[in-house]
Amino acid sequence: MPKLTLNISTSPHVVKGLSTDTIMKHVVLALMPAAAFGVYVFGTGALLVMLTSTVFAVATEHLLNRWIRKNTTVNDYSAAITGLLLGMCLPPAFPLWMTAIGSAISIALGKFIFGGLGCNVFNPALVGRAFLQAAFPGAITTWTDPFKADRFFNVPSSVFAWPFMSPVVDGVSGATPLSAFKFDHVNSQSYDLVMGFCGGSAGETSAVFLLLGGIYLAWRKMLNWRIPVSVLLTVLVFSGTMHFLDATRYPSPVFMVFAGGLMLGAIFMATDMVASPVTSTGVWVYGAIIGILVVLIRLWGGLPEGVMYAILLTNAISPHIDNLIRPRVYGTLKKAKAS
Repeated sequence: MPKLTLNISTSPHVVKGLSTDTIMKHVVLALMPAAAFGVYVFGTGALLVMLTSTVFAVATEHLLNRWIRKNTTVNDYSAAITGLLLGMCLPPAFPLWMTAIGSAISIALGKFIFGGLGCNVFNPALVGRAFLQAAFPGAITTWTDPFKADRFFNVPSSVFAWPFMSPVVDGVSGATPLSAFKFDHVNSQSYDLVMGFCGGSAGETSAVFLLLGGIYLAWRKMLNWRIPVSVLLTVLVFSGTMHFLDATRYPSPVFMVFAGGLMLGAIFMATDMVASPVTSTGVWVYGAIIGILVVLIRLWGGLPEGVMYAILLTNAISPHIDNLIRPRVYGTLKKAKAS
């Protein structure tokens, strides 16, 4: 009889002949339009932040692999995606030395310490973002205005701030739509939110490009479309209900869906193949929990944004969701009948 070989590997489990690096390349490709538009909106500062984050993520992964005498894994593009995602959710004038530290933390604590790709419990980019939120709260909540006339020729001085020195942002810093509503009760135009003509991070720009990237990955079967649909639908219904009950106090569901980093988080971070559930029912529950937490934090929490914490908290319970919602094995009874 011919011998059968059983291949055992860690997630993400690749099917249909697609290798991990092929999938990661397409994710990078899907992020490019939104990243490019972010550079167009905020200029050279945003480009330098994203490049620094990506370079240090790749370099950190390579050096850690060399340290443990393991072949480098930078060729699978997962480190590049982590760095790019982190750079896209940082302020465009964020100091580069802080960016480099956050990028290294993303790889070292968010990925490497768990065993590398396929073993991480949390989305690595959000681990780095959470560290920067705790370590440098002032810098990470300081925003610059979009579409400055000299954005391609002058780099904000805060970008090149010396390490361990307080950065000084040039000119007038602008509030994001979420912070403007949270603290000043000012609404932003829906068109500006959808197209990305507002302040924030490079990843909070055009929802159109983020959606197109997500649709492309879903069409190529490289993204579980149920997760972003569940997240966005939950935010839409929950926030829509609150807006219906008190329109003067709570923002419209359109504002809640398109403002902030929800699109980037729902499409490119919550869908992490390793940190999300694997069952069909589980991913719907997973997305719904993220959506509920986003609305709760935004409306009643102390921070204007809640996407990062919502995804990280739900990453932590993702294995339990799979354990609680197990599909019935084909050919078995749903429940043993009582005698």
